[in-house]
Amino acid sequence: MSLGRTYAKLWAASAFANLADGVFQVALPLLAVQLTRSPLLIAGVTLAARLPWLLMSLVAGALADRLDRRQMMVRVNLARTVLLGGLALAVATGVATLPLVYAVALLLGVAETLFDTSAQSLLPAVVGRDDLSRANSRLYAVELVANLFVGPPLGGLLAALALAAALAVPAAAYLAGAACLALIAGSFRPVRQGPPARLRDDIAEGVRFIWRHPVLRPLAFMLGVQNLAATAWYSVFVLFAVAPGPMGLSQAGFGTLLASLGVGALLGTWLAVPVERRLGRVRTLALSVVLGGGALLVPVVTTDAVAVGASLAVSGLQMVLWNVVTVSLRQRISPDHLLGRVNAGYRLVGWGTMPLGALLGGVVAETLGMRVVFALAAGAVLVLLVGFRFVTEAVIERTEAAAAPTR
Repeated sequence: MSLGRTYAKLWAASAFANLADGVFQVALPLLAVQLTRSPLLIAGVTLAARLPWLLMSLVAGALADRLDRRQMMVRVNLARTVLLGGLALAVATGVATLPLVYAVALLLGVAETLFDTSAQSLLPAVVGRDDLSRANSRLYAVELVANLFVGPPLGGLLAALALAAALAVPAAAYLAGAACLALIAGSFRPVRQGPPARLRDDIAEGVRFIWRHPVLRPLAFMLGVQNLAATAWYSVFVLFAVAPGPMGLSQAGFGTLLASLGVGALLGTWLAVPVERRLGRVRTLALSVVLGGGALLVPVVTTDAVAVGASLAVSGLQMVLWNVVTVSLRQRISPDHLLGRVNAGYRLVGWGTMPLGALLGGVVAETLGMRVVFALAAGAVLVLLVGFRFVTEAVIERTEAAAAPTR
């Protein structure tokens, strides 16, 4: 069933943007590996890219509730085109340095914070409340296939040919995404009641909503632990996978391995809605935690590319199950005029842990080894099963019944 032309344009813009993400997220660590072999310095690239989720989330949410969300997304994509185009030129001319890679990663992280907060806040204005799970599932299908299935092997292949090309292609994809968004007609500035508030007061209102909410607060903390663990794991994984690391893969092989995430993610987009319908939301979330923790353990015991690839596929499945349930729930129970700030505050807790995870991953790998990082990450995720003492189906149903409509 069609969700409308406006949704189709948003879907296409997401496809281009996530293809760009998938390519450059492989290209940046491969560029860094050419500049240093230190696990701590390699992890610094991930730290720089994720730090804006800690520093900028609340501001991004307040802006998403003040400005036109579609226009914000267009401008951010244009900025990302310039950033990656400039880095591609620096690589092509031989002047790229590790500090430059850090700076570009940081600015791209700021752009991601603004774009993703606006995108999640825009969707309820495009489709109806009852269509949110289906719309999110389709968005995750294209996002994760482009980001994890098509982008990484393409990025690895391009990097093997020329790193400058692996940076120029995503710059062009961001530009195409901006063009798709520009074709969407209408205003997407939230309707607000009363006189304009100070930015600080807007931010505080969103934080209070999350902190007092019996479902959003624990889910945000659970997501924060998952992202801390996963970022610690991923921040040093390139050294484990690419020769002379234990797995001994080439650059192209590394990109192909990461595409396993996309395989699992695509499966997740098909399964998320029926699994949620059959198991219920809480059991679906608990299943995703078990799958995620188990997948992170695999490289502790083997360097076999097939086994590690299978574990990455399970991680992709787990990620989609968690996100389709929690994002749709958040969109249903948050008032539209607060949605940007709620999304941002939630992600401050849920994603703000990622720079800390990158730092911890680098420090632990430097001192104790990469397999210790992988084992600790898996254990941290599995402990989250305790959180479902607080997040129950009954609590979720009560909060949905009391929530205002999103449209």
